[in-house]
Amino acid sequence: CDVCPSVVPIRFLISISMLCFSSSVRLTHSSTAVNKSTASYSYVIVGAGSAGCVLANRLSENASDSVLLLEAGPKDKQLGSTRLSWKIHMPAALTYNLCDDKYNWFYHTLPQAHMDGRVMYWPRGRVWGGSSSLNAMVYIRGHAEDYNRWQSEGAEGWGYDHCLPYFRKAQTHELGADRYRGDDGPLHVTRGKTSHPLHHTFIEAGQQAGYPFTDDMNGFQQEGVGWMDMTIHRGKRWSTASAYLRPALSRPNLRTEVRCMVTRILFDGTQARGVEYQQDGQTKKVFADKEVILSGGAINSPQLLLLSGVGNADELRKHDIPVIQHLPGVGCNLQDHLEIYVQHRCTQPITLYKAQKPFHMVKIGLEWLLRFTGYGATAHLESGGFIRSRPGVPHPDIQFHFLPSQVIDHGRVKSKIEAFQVHVGPMRSTSVGWLKLKSRDPFAHPIIQPNYLSTDTDMLEFRQCIKLTREIFAQKAFDPFRGPEVQPGPAVQSDAEIDAFVRQKADSAYHPSCTCKMGSASDSRAVVDPALRVFGLQGLRVVDASVMPSMLSGICNLVFCRLVALHGLPTSLLILINRIKSF
Repeated sequence: CDVCPSVVPIRFLISISMLCFSSSVRLTHSSTAVNKSTASYSYVIVGAGSAGCVLANRLSENASDSVLLLEAGPKDKQLGSTRLSWKIHMPAALTYNLCDDKYNWFYHTLPQAHMDGRVMYWPRGRVWGGSSSLNAMVYIRGHAEDYNRWQSEGAEGWGYDHCLPYFRKAQTHELGADRYRGDDGPLHVTRGKTSHPLHHTFIEAGQQAGYPFTDDMNGFQQEGVGWMDMTIHRGKRWSTASAYLRPALSRPNLRTEVRCMVTRILFDGTQARGVEYQQDGQTKKVFADKEVILSGGAINSPQLLLLSGVGNADELRKHDIPVIQHLPGVGCNLQDHLEIYVQHRCTQPITLYKAQKPFHMVKIGLEWLLRFTGYGATAHLESGGFIRSRPGVPHPDIQFHFLPSQVIDHGRVKSKIEAFQVHVGPMRSTSVGWLKLKSRDPFAHPIIQPNYLSTDTDMLEFRQCIKLTREIFAQKAFDPFRGPEVQPGPAVQSDAEIDAFVRQKADSAYHPSCTCKMGSASDSRAVVDPALRVFGLQGLRVVDASVMPSMLSGICNLVFCRLVALHGLPTSLLILINRIKSF
């Protein structure tokens, strides 16, 4: 299963005047005045996920600024130990946290009208590192034309040429630096290097089917089949908590709080002054001298804006929430990647089936605990590809991840056969959804409506996904390994049969985004400007995957780490917005 990091940056220089508080200032929705006993920081960051960890690091580099990082979930270590938190840090253990809510918001959508009424499961990270602590660690930035499209959609300064230097700056790639890779950044990236014969077979079969080999999907040519990049370092998951947050924890001007649920933003008119949160059964307030920055992700950030009176005024009044700023785009423009599994039995006992037996799992676990090596040190999604669904498509719109195993129901059901599969799905679906408040209770999950498969184009692309995957699996390279097709199965052949299979079996790739759209002031659906400032308000930004104007042709967790105004400025700001990784 695929989930979303990559790192996209953008340059912008930000001059933010200091906010002076006096004891006479009163806050909207609050009778609490700011005084000497009230906690205050230069920046308050809501969410220690893929973006929040980066911001905490970069903003606290300036010793004259104080930073508070608030996280609803726990830390990603127990007693300071990676080994004790092996369910997070062992790459092969990723499905454990997809199956419970310890580190996971465990969201669900409304029943999907175009998917036989199915309710879709959306895991999202609730822990230091956010979804970069849950995902499958595949590092795919997307295509250069995705960023150029953003620029044309009103995200000025977010074109590929602007972003590439920050991709490089963020990264230390094990293969060294070149025009597209970096070699001295905090985010360690490794290249798939498995000797597993099925991965090599998939790449060979892709070439036999007529697709080129690409030696770097994040480089000059995304199109083709090849080896995936991964955010794994020395056998361990390299989340943004590992890459950015932990190196900054010793700074005296950075404070972190965990297990605290931010319930609303505090305003003085249209000026964001701080936030209210609940922790250990107590309601607390904290204030920001410069800015409040929302980094809760594509679900939590728009939800918090709505709870705070920022959104569609008519919807807010339905919940008796006083309107601070009418912004009808908050929660709209919801986009996600869907994917489906095409599976075959394997005629040789070389898949990961045996590795999932209790005895072998113990052996794998012990090797990882002792050495951080072996089958536990990879998520096994090491090969894949990007192709075009049909003539006339300007750049690849279908993504493959190959896995020498079978996944059933997000990994919640164990495989019972030797099998292999491809995760395949369209990258730029045209279905667009929304999210709304269920109630004014901040602990109630919002209503999520992705509107999956609501356009003819999306159904056409999924038909192509199935047909093109079958072509690859039919190549000579798979002859020694190919058993009967498990799904869709040989009975599924016509377009109508394929459509029915897709409606029954497609699932989220865990890449929700675009719910606080970045754009120009003339765009009625835009929520933030290209500097990520919320329109009509002061002292408030959104910095996470929600600000993407549209989906990327890749994995949405890592593709969006954008550093902003670098050293030397009092308000230097970095932004890691959608580290497109695959989950």
